Amino acid sequence: MNNKNLLGLVILVFFLLPNTVSAQKKRVLVFSKTAGFKHSSIGVGTAAIQKLGAENKFEVDTTTNSAAFTSKNLEKYAAVIFLNTTGDALNDEQQKTFEQFINSGKGFVGVHSATDTEYGWPWYGKLVGAYFVSHPEQQIATLNVVDKKTIATKHLPEVWKRKDEWYNFKDINPDIKVLITIDETSYKGGINNNNHPMAWYHDFDGGRSFYTELGHVEESYTDPLFLSHLLGGIKYALGAKMAL
Repeated sequence: MNNKNLLGLVILVFFLLPNTVSAQKKRVLVFSKTAGFKHSSIGVGTAAIQKLGAENKFEVDTTTNSAAFTSKNLEKYAAVIFLNTTGDALNDEQQKTFEQFINSGKGFVGVHSATDTEYGWPWYGKLVGAYFVSHPEQQIATLNVVDKKTIATKHLPEVWKRKDEWYNFKDINPDIKVLITIDETSYKGGINNNNHPMAWYHDFDGGRSFYTELGHVEESYTDPLFLSHLLGGIKYALGAKMAL
């Protein structure tokens, strides 16, 4: 190969390389449709996830439109994040498409009211890990990080006091791996007693699922501890090992 041809090859590689790297970035879809209560923190939450993506080399698309749940569209995503969704978010066909998405080995992240979503879809209830029942008024409570040896909890204190809206749950999937629990003696209004998880993960139906109950208040999305927790869950949904 002469010098002219070699130079041409180097130039070609130089221009193609950025596109190749970009194409290799994993992509998530942030879904925040509300058919019930709409959280004021959705906007700041979306912006925070976009920032996490920019800082951690994954692409972020956002939508409130359930029409995005087609096989053709979802195939470009490695994970879908239900950010404070509520109510009946997907129709029957879209539900089937999302089940196939998870079956194919993809990931799911549920934030806060993702458990206040799709009560009539038992598969989703098992995926997200539980359903919302009720909550008392917002107040400070004590969280216990029961598993610190994960990418979603290694940054957290073992005892974590913070203010948020604390959910009570029903239909808790016994297969979830609990990361954080709440001490019901530290606040008023808990009904799950000693079995009151606040964050968890599990492999499910071919894919991966992470859920955190935190994320109601807007302040969560500027809290480095919460953001590191959420980022760990997103990385797991994207294919990283959760346990250290």
